Amino acid sequence: MIKSLLIANRGEIACRIIRTARAMGIRTVAVYSDADAHALHVRQADAAVHIGPSPARESYLVGERIIATARQTGAEAIHPGYGFLSENAEFAAAVIDAGLIWVGPSPASITAMGLKDAAKALMAAAGVPVTPGYMGENQAPDFLAEQAGKIGYPVLIKAVAGGGGKGMRRVEHAADFADALASCQREATASFGNAHVLIEKYILTPRHIEVQVFGDTHGNIVHLFERDCSLQRRHQKVIEEAPAPGMDEATRASLCAAAVKAAKAVDYVGAGTIEFIADASEGLSADRIWFMEMNTRLQVEHPVTEEITGVDLVEWQLRVASGEVLPKRQEELAIDGWAMEARLYAEDPAKGFLPSIGHLELLKFGEGPGRRIDTGVFEGAEVSPFYDPMIAKVIAKGPTREAARARLAALLADSAVYPVRTNASFLVRALDHPAFLAGTVDTGLIARDGEAMAAPPVPGEAALTAAAARLVPATMAFGFRLNAAPVTSAKFLLDGEAIDVALSPTGATGPAASTFVTGAGQAWRLSPFRRQAAHGGSAATGAILAPMPGRIIAVEVAQGQRVTRGQKLLTLEAMKMEHTLTAPFDGVVAELAAGPGAQVQVEALLARIEAEEG
Repeated sequence: MIKSLLIANRGEIACRIIRTARAMGIRTVAVYSDADAHALHVRQADAAVHIGPSPARESYLVGERIIATARQTGAEAIHPGYGFLSENAEFAAAVIDAGLIWVGPSPASITAMGLKDAAKALMAAAGVPVTPGYMGENQAPDFLAEQAGKIGYPVLIKAVAGGGGKGMRRVEHAADFADALASCQREATASFGNAHVLIEKYILTPRHIEVQVFGDTHGNIVHLFERDCSLQRRHQKVIEEAPAPGMDEATRASLCAAAVKAAKAVDYVGAGTIEFIADASEGLSADRIWFMEMNTRLQVEHPVTEEITGVDLVEWQLRVASGEVLPKRQEELAIDGWAMEARLYAEDPAKGFLPSIGHLELLKFGEGPGRRIDTGVFEGAEVSPFYDPMIAKVIAKGPTREAARARLAALLADSAVYPVRTNASFLVRALDHPAFLAGTVDTGLIARDGEAMAAPPVPGEAALTAAAARLVPATMAFGFRLNAAPVTSAKFLLDGEAIDVALSPTGATGPAASTFVTGAGQAWRLSPFRRQAAHGGSAATGAILAPMPGRIIAVEVAQGQRVTRGQKLLTLEAMKMEHTLTAPFDGVVAELAAGPGAQVQVEALLARIEAEEG
């Protein structure tokens, strides 16, 4: 058995691997960048080594530095997690050449499944059903257009080296093909250095169903049933579940047998996922499910498989990498209950899902039965602009699909994050969507109905009243005022915006400086009303708020300076663009809350302009 393990990753997956390794008595070594110096995975590991600056290309993606760190710390093995170098065949080979154990499939298997066209050709030769399409070497635009016409519109153009939705275009009509092809190739070249594409038949009612497979070095390969990952936004998975709704036993047996056949075709070792696309226009049927691609690593959504099978997939990875036989045979694996996972992100759905970075002043996850939280952050930590803004994976298990769904929705609704915005309310609305309730979600659901799901959450009246009770004295709440009507409401500041809140004598304790109002997975700060502080949340009240996370690169005014309407105040650099913020009216700079170089989160107060009296 491996004695010492270096984890070449960060965040929640690094913490997840550490948890299992510790339970197995394996020493763990974490690596970290400047931005992750105080990260949770650094705190939890037995040892931690700094490997470079914050950008991933200068730290987590520098393979030779990671290998050197493993040697220096006495680590026998390297676990790549997912993302970063996990599907890099050259890195895997370098690890093995360095005399270390690679916790993953062979470099040959990674290479075989790394390009979509080659992988599909290999699968077709192995008897695995593949989506109708063209995946040849001829990349001439006219020839590709001809092939698209033979396949029949709509078609999907896909970069063979693509992933994560990049280098992918849906084309409805022949007249649009040339422009879509050129755009897809440009994106593929920029993202992957490879403009080669394939053409597939576009499935009008597609479901994304994948099968977890596992192989050992003794020739054994098993499946651990399927997951449904059809709820997606721009080809990125949002909510995953296991097993797949509407899957009958005959279709499951056929699908999982195809997945095992695919894994055997590349002599697969370790954890892998065979992804299929299903035409669900008439329900799930084995003759309408086709191979799409293989992920030669552990998946983000692996917890739902663990929850329904009782298997620790990371433990299996470490045992197989140590040369052991798979812990269970196929006939010993069975499905128990239902599990769902939601990816809780630091992003604002109401603002186009812009990342919401910053300090996690409040971080609370809902409680309840069947709960599992996989996270790489803690209250007081920072959500960095350098990496994927995932806060946690929230997982719920129940005896039935509806029990798991209801538990997950409750866990998300009862969570609270501040001041960072999250997609929690979006996830709850998705879980409550009629199509999700019916188990008939296809990959286009969010594109069709996502706008309603993305509406900003608002705190409930009961939550506001309860929070106000923590801020006001009991005498005020009871309305004890000489010769005056009882007080039934009062003015407060909700994230700086003046609002009226109903008061209740029950539970009035006050006065506190401020408190949190929670609901819909979000939190708001409620504080006593102060006229000077009531700058509101819009330029109409003089508040200049950051429209998105970014960095202040210029400040053109000073506190106390008179300004005129439209005068340049600050410049914010965000999403590789510069945004100029100007004075909404004539007045004075009453407050200047950010200086040059400051990293700010969305809706952070940058400045406040007060109109001059007279």
